[in-house]
Amino acid sequence: MTPNNPNDAQELPFLSHLIELRDRLLRAVICVLLVFLALSFYANDIYAILAGPLMKHMPANSSMIAIEVASPFFTPFKLALVVSIFISIPYLLYQFWAFVAPGLYQHERRFILPLLFASTLLFFLGVAFAYFVVFPLMFKFLTAAAPAGVTVMTDISHYLDFVLTLFFAFGVCFEVPIFTVVLVWTGLVTPQALAEQRPYVIVGAFIVGMVLTPPDVISQTLLAVPMWLLFEAGLLCSRLFVRADADSGKELTHS
Repeated sequence: MTPNNPNDAQELPFLSHLIELRDRLLRAVICVLLVFLALSFYANDIYAILAGPLMKHMPANSSMIAIEVASPFFTPFKLALVVSIFISIPYLLYQFWAFVAPGLYQHERRFILPLLFASTLLFFLGVAFAYFVVFPLMFKFLTAAAPAGVTVMTDISHYLDFVLTLFFAFGVCFEVPIFTVVLVWTGLVTPQALAEQRPYVIVGAFIVGMVLTPPDVISQTLLAVPMWLLFEAGLLCSRLFVRADADSGKELTHS
């Protein structure tokens, strides 16, 4: 049956899109819940792994504490939920891609799919960089900087919030190449204009490092320097993208 009213014809595709969006969101939520149920049995072990960089530098006869009654129970499960989302990101991005891909042109599909893959990889690289490089140096500095007579005993919930903030900060900052390429792809700026702003980018990277990290020079530098290098990588990729786009335009003209 075909609708007699043109407005009904417009509402049917809109409703079908809403139904598809609901289904894909439901699949994403189910995926996260299934992973969370599997990880919930190992919540305490996962938290022990997360606390490893701090525990290695804790003073002798010192340990982490729980100042709230329910935090020993809820904090590991909160971490398990966050890890479940991290693990499910590839599937979540697939659901996003499957929803938006039918409405994209062919050249947009060729560009966005690698962009999604690269952004996911860079985010995970930022998290891994924070855990394996930044945390050992930062916690060594912070625990050694405690005044005499002060015993370092960190609350488990505060520690979790602290490291999750840093994970998010480093993950987002490692997306600088993606932001750079997207700016060039959308035509908002040219690679030459970005290169001229390099001094401001370097200063801005250190300001971001100062705001997002603890007040120590080590962690600030370890965030600012990779941001600058990633900006240079994004600038190089954007130049290659412009060159490839120009070459494809010439081929279309000759054809």
